[in-house]
Amino acid sequence: MPPDYFSATGQLWGNPVYDWEACRETGYHWWRRRMGHLLSLFDIVRIDHLRGLVAYWEVPAGAKTAENGCWMKVPSRDLFDSMIREFPEFPIIAEDLGVITPEVKEIMEHFRFPGMKVLLFAFGDDDPNQPYLPHNYKRNSVVYTGTHDNDTARGWFEHIASPEDRARVSRYIGREINADNVSWELIQLAMQSIADLAIFPMQDILGLGQEGRMNLPGSEDGNWQWRIHPDQLHPDLVASLARITRTYSRI
Repeated sequence: MPPDYFSATGQLWGNPVYDWEACRETGYHWWRRRMGHLLSLFDIVRIDHLRGLVAYWEVPAGAKTAENGCWMKVPSRDLFDSMIREFPEFPIIAEDLGVITPEVKEIMEHFRFPGMKVLLFAFGDDDPNQPYLPHNYKRNSVVYTGTHDNDTARGWFEHIASPEDRARVSRYIGREINADNVSWELIQLAMQSIADLAIFPMQDILGLGQEGRMNLPGSEDGNWQWRIHPDQLHPDLVASLARITRTYSRI
């Protein structure tokens, strides 16, 4: 991926690019098999970086960063048409964060793919039209407090958010927000929104700080190591989740 919010030098994954002409000639057989396997495991599949299935960022082999590359087009309509013929429901979430082009928006609207709304992105400027603020959501969307690439809600509030960001959170919610209550206040914002689906990391349910962060994009060490312990799941937590789910008719 090119440079973005998460990494000034981009994200260099080292993956080879797909031969899209060969994919087309086989009727996207490999892609259909892959999606079929995923849907045998999960009810809904998130397509990470949908941007890359409309156009992908290609860098030379051996590059040390992802800064110097170019966008290459993908036969996305043909690809997704073949998926929908195979899987008529095609239950996916389209990860559409970052800079999204009109071509990506057109694909999402054409296929009615639900996009993502991340609350940790909602308070970085004083703009009531900010697309991540809940009052601007469309029903066909999925709201997250944060994703695996973000800090936890508490970690963000304590260490990343500016004083202005924190003040905007309090003003938007209508009461004083602090590190102790920010996680569940954002969970409540997500649940009461009109977004069809609300998702939040277990770290936010537990109210954890930076010690619970899952992943730091652009870094190679210390990621994906957080684990929940059985003693962290207690009846009061279950009751709180049940209550907020019932309150906002998400049962």
